Amino acid sequence: MTRIFITGSVDGLGRAAAETLLGEGHDVVVHARDENRLAAVEDLVGRGASAVAGDLSDPAETREVAAQVNRIGDVDVVIHNAGVYTGSAIMPVNVVAPYLLTALIDGPRRLVYLSSGMHRSGRPDASRLRSGTYADSKLFVTTLAVAVSRIRPGVAGSAVDPGWVPTRMGGPGAPDDLRLGHLTQEWLATSDDPEALLGGGYWHHRQRRDPHPATGERHFQDTLLAALADLTGTPLA
Repeated sequence: MTRIFITGSVDGLGRAAAETLLGEGHDVVVHARDENRLAAVEDLVGRGASAVAGDLSDPAETREVAAQVNRIGDVDVVIHNAGVYTGSAIMPVNVVAPYLLTALIDGPRRLVYLSSGMHRSGRPDASRLRSGTYADSKLFVTTLAVAVSRIRPGVAGSAVDPGWVPTRMGGPGAPDDLRLGHLTQEWLATSDDPEALLGGGYWHHRQRRDPHPATGERHFQDTLLAALADLTGTPLA
């Protein structure tokens, strides 16, 4: 049995992945933005999931989320699913929170980060951590996935483009298949397929794709990690 923590698992792709993984017998830890929203995952808790709460737009609360997860016990996998598309929380939720959780959660050997095809329009400029666009945020988190695989031997970091799927973020008219939108995350979290264990990849519907060239540039990786360490006061060991 694998213990898997999924951020942003009240609805959308995060909840869908939690439901599937619970059904397969895995030990799942779900996450809600605050205590009130935990009511939305009571059914998952009733099926055996653990639950944590905290606002990932707030670094202090993100640290507390990591502490809650660590109190539950070592996790094998983290799926960094939570994300926002607009507003001032883009960088805190989409980049800073995954970085902090990667730095602070004990034990995972697999880390799955939700990216987007829009990351190819992002600008590889770490100074945009405070004011960048959604595309920038997805370029940064894709780079984080690749960098983690390089600097943490034995840890597989992977980025996933789930497609444009009909979730609350994607909207009801989104054209892609909702099931395919979370299948790759589940496969990367649990499969013994050598490709799933490799790390450093960017995936779309279980097919490895070529990401923005900057994601593989060691200088950009190191610059981004240094900027995140400076911003948060927490280095990624």
